Amino acid sequence: MFATVLKRFLEALAVLFVILTVTFFMLRAVPGGPFSREKDIPEATLKQLEAYYGLDQPVYIQYLDYLGNLLQGDLGPTFVYQGWTVNEIIASKLPVSLELGALALGIALTLGIGIGVLAAWQPGKLTDNLPMSLAMIGICLPTFVLGPLLILVFALDLQWVNVMGWNLPQDRILPALTLGLFYAAYIARLTRSSMLDVRSEDYLRTARAKGVSALRTYLVHGLRNGITPVVSYLGPAAAGLISGSFVVETIFGIPGIGQFFVQAAIDNDYQMVCGLVLFYASLIIVFNLLSDILLVWLNPKRRKA
Repeated sequence: MFATVLKRFLEALAVLFVILTVTFFMLRAVPGGPFSREKDIPEATLKQLEAYYGLDQPVYIQYLDYLGNLLQGDLGPTFVYQGWTVNEIIASKLPVSLELGALALGIALTLGIGIGVLAAWQPGKLTDNLPMSLAMIGICLPTFVLGPLLILVFALDLQWVNVMGWNLPQDRILPALTLGLFYAAYIARLTRSSMLDVRSEDYLRTARAKGVSALRTYLVHGLRNGITPVVSYLGPAAAGLISGSFVVETIFGIPGIGQFFVQAAIDNDYQMVCGLVLFYASLIIVFNLLSDILLVWLNPKRRKA
């Protein structure tokens, strides 16, 4: 296990280095700059700002300076939000985005696994056809469509929750559902398919022959291997939850990191974009690593792979 984790950690460092390098030079290749949106800024002031932030230096010098600061844990100042650093913005807004992601992931796993297990228990029956039909509808509805629909029904018509905001506990309901239901549909179909395959395995028939009840055999012995594809899907799902949170945070006016990412891309805020790309890439890699570790725990045979 230690060797596996160490290998993945070294691979992650290489991937992060490539991602950072590509992002850094691509941003510099985009026309305009972080101060180009300021139409009334004098030329002399613009040159002073570029000199202050080191933007008047050759690109490779800027890159080496950025790497040097990064090794010290410094993501640099943001060009748009004066007086703030990228570290401070991430630290202040991260709890909101993490809470949204955790709630959405909890909804996706709870509903997805529960519906998938129920559907595979009696394939071809109403408990199978109805949930899988709803799951297909959920897959076809992206977050930017589902979010406004939920707002229209539950916020505007029924007035059960607020249209936007992140102040009250009920403000979490619609954003978490919008982000989580889409992935719950995928997880439900994955779980159903896997549980149907597991039901024909020899070890389940052996357990039944030893007198273990059908329900216990299905839920205890079968589910451990049945959720393996779901665990493998957690890495890509985490990436989708992270990128999907940009849209959801914008729709519901949530003060998370996603809004800063979108605005930084519009404003050519080099430091902010690089810092957030690096941060999000690190989160995705961590989720993939945790997914691999959980797979090894569920199936010890993988330890020899």
